[in-house]
Amino acid sequence: MSALSGAVLLGALLAETRLRLPNALHPVAWLGSVASAFIDRAPLAPPALAFVLGACLALALPCAVYALTAWLVQATSAWPIAQAAVQGVALFSSIALFGLLDAARNVQRALDAGALDEARSKLSWLCSRDPSALDASGVANGAIESLAENLSDAVVAPLCALLVFGVEGALAYRAVNTLDAMIGYHGKYEWLGKPAARLDDLANLIPARLTASWLWLAALTLPSSAAVSLERGLRTWWRDRGLTPSPNGGHPMAMAAGLLGLRLDKPGVYALGRELAAPCAGDIARAARLVRRAGLLSFACALACVARIGLRGLYGAT
Repeated sequence: MSALSGAVLLGALLAETRLRLPNALHPVAWLGSVASAFIDRAPLAPPALAFVLGACLALALPCAVYALTAWLVQATSAWPIAQAAVQGVALFSSIALFGLLDAARNVQRALDAGALDEARSKLSWLCSRDPSALDASGVANGAIESLAENLSDAVVAPLCALLVFGVEGALAYRAVNTLDAMIGYHGKYEWLGKPAARLDDLANLIPARLTASWLWLAALTLPSSAAVSLERGLRTWWRDRGLTPSPNGGHPMAMAAGLLGLRLDKPGVYALGRELAAPCAGDIARAARLVRRAGLLSFACALACVARIGLRGLYGAT
């Protein structure tokens, strides 16, 4: 059974390297549609009511996803291939390493072609930052920050959820993260989204710090031509990890900034590696290489664990 579990996880990663489903067929898009149906009808004032309703949504959606996935896995237990297919779809939907890398490369291609407006548009697929006033360096900055931070959100955190709570937990984590991306920020949905944002912060508390470690370990495996500095990475991470508004995002971003020798900032909010050079389009490829290596290392670790404990996790339901 452990061999089959490992094959399912590996198959999900291999599928994610190439397969790009349209929104109509992607389970995460379905989660977004379900959440949107609630969000569009929820009152945004008074703040206390919006907060209570947001808390209900932040708890109900991942719990429902967990329960439904657990039921599907259990219902197919008599047919190992069918059960493996359910688990594979759940994992494919939860992990997005190569989708993340593709999105960053699309930004770089647009910058390399001198198409700044297109690059700004492509950046919006990676992060919620308003790209309309960003120059080429600012767009590259946003892409590199997103690569580092989303390595935690899209790879390390769902793998951690898998190992602790099984495939059900990995997909439930994706529901939490999807809600945070939709409404977990200042602005129109601030009070409705606060519970989702805080739950996402809690879910990423350990994975974000693990991600910084994976980035540093990945840098160990890169050749000298990659121009990374292990000592600078640790120094910048230790000094700047707490400068971001998020309690988690600063860990992988500060580590990436130090390793790559780049200043990553949001003007007026934070500057990670403030003494370092501003990024350019070519630095996106360097960051993508580092993130890809770190993601694969974390995946290899998860694969080794799954080979021992299976896809039910340490405290999974099935």
